[in-house]
Amino acid sequence: MKTISENTSFQGIQGVYAHTSTSCKCDMTFGLFLPEEAKQGPVPLLWFLSGLTCTHENAMTKAGAQAWAAEHGIAVVFPDTSPRGQDVPDDDAYDLGKGAGFYINATQGPWQTHFQMWDYIADELPALLSENFALDMSRQAICGHSMGGHGALTLAMNLPGRFTSVSAFAPIANPTNSDWGRKQLSAYLGTDEETWGKHDATLLMAENGFDGPILIDQGTNDQFLDLLKPEALAAALAKRRQNGIFRMQPGYDHSYFFISTFMEDHVAFHADALYAD
Repeated sequence: MKTISENTSFQGIQGVYAHTSTSCKCDMTFGLFLPEEAKQGPVPLLWFLSGLTCTHENAMTKAGAQAWAAEHGIAVVFPDTSPRGQDVPDDDAYDLGKGAGFYINATQGPWQTHFQMWDYIADELPALLSENFALDMSRQAICGHSMGGHGALTLAMNLPGRFTSVSAFAPIANPTNSDWGRKQLSAYLGTDEETWGKHDATLLMAENGFDGPILIDQGTNDQFLDLLKPEALAAALAKRRQNGIFRMQPGYDHSYFFISTFMEDHVAFHADALYAD
């Protein structure tokens, strides 16, 4: 692992680091905010998974998470959204290939060699973080936006006991029933739709639910509402009587202006769960 940059931020350190990934078989970059308390010992960790076309940098510079994380003494990691490099396959469309890893392990060509984002987020990056930084990996929470909201919800429900809480901004909520999902799941996983269910938050909620609290914010003016399918996830939450909050925010769209407006709420929500014990 090498340090790309480190900057003082809200009395903590906002770093950017790179390493060679064994999962994705390329160099990967991530951002990590460590609050001042990390100088004294391990601190809880909040994951922020970003959406389509993003890198580690978008949420790190636009979401405003550092101020609220510093207030609660929480670290925040900002992973990249896909493998990168000249040898990594890509597509002319923005919603497939680089920047569009969908937080799954691809099984189909040409994607399967590098697009192993599930293993990277679930296993490889946590191990790297634990080894190199003052983090309490027994206290983790997860959040995401759009494609990253899909990733946060599916990881949380597939890894019971890993995360104390999960939240999402405008998640891709029902990809098996959406053009934003069916295209990518068939490209990465093939046409056997039985393999897709693990990566659909609505189906997972109906089948398993989550063993902690959930917070979801969705803007009413989101230009991608028909692709996100929030109503499907809201119905599954209600039917399961899940411990969760689903908020339709009047006038907000899909942008980081929306995310930054409610970032304080999400960090405080996770802080309550991370410090509950």
